[in-house]
Amino acid sequence: MHHRIFFDGDLGQEEVSITGDELHHAARVVRVHEGEEVELLDGRGIAVTGEVVAAGREAIRVRITGPAPSRESPLRIVLAMAIIQLEKFELVLQKATELGVAALIPLITERVEVRPERYRGKADRWEKIVFEAVKQSGRSVMPSLEPPAAFEDVVRRPGVRLFFDADSAPGDPPSFQTATLLVGPEGGWAQAEIELAREERCVFQRLGPRRLRAETAAIAAAGIIAARYGDI
Repeated sequence: MHHRIFFDGDLGQEEVSITGDELHHAARVVRVHEGEEVELLDGRGIAVTGEVVAAGREAIRVRITGPAPSRESPLRIVLAMAIIQLEKFELVLQKATELGVAALIPLITERVEVRPERYRGKADRWEKIVFEAVKQSGRSVMPSLEPPAAFEDVVRRPGVRLFFDADSAPGDPPSFQTATLLVGPEGGWAQAEIELAREERCVFQRLGPRRLRAETAAIAAAGIIAARYGDI
């Protein structure tokens, strides 16, 4: 597996120089060396392969050799996940990114137990988790991480919305290229939220006969929808 390096610049050049935080990681953590093949990504959909031609203390120079294979899903999946215990929520951010989601929405629902002051100011940490997951999984696009949003606003967004509820009969979604997946908190959806989802014509979905923890349900939903309608 090639080491992957983020480059916030033009990857259409013949040669680029890696500096800053990525230099530190490449030179001192993974210890890339001259002659080694690496992948470079810009987070906006471009990924290329390259060869390290010089590995110095001030910069690593990489000669671009060609495009890297695309590992992006043909679907645009938006995961709206209720804010749960923060360590578990961060696990969802990481795994959903690995599974190819295009956007992540921390969802505020009636039964969210985490107080707002606990997750205020977490954007930088969460974006770093997403960033590292992009590099690890071989993606070329950085998913967007939206600010926390109220369930009532997200459920009314246009387009296909898949509403995951273990106690409701599932429906068949129409053909789609973009879908918003709504996954509730540890305590489940409030009855008013279920009724609003029906009023807004969400497509109800289930994840099998077993009752899953919230973080498991979110990861499973992202993986199943990506595999069923996009990646396979």
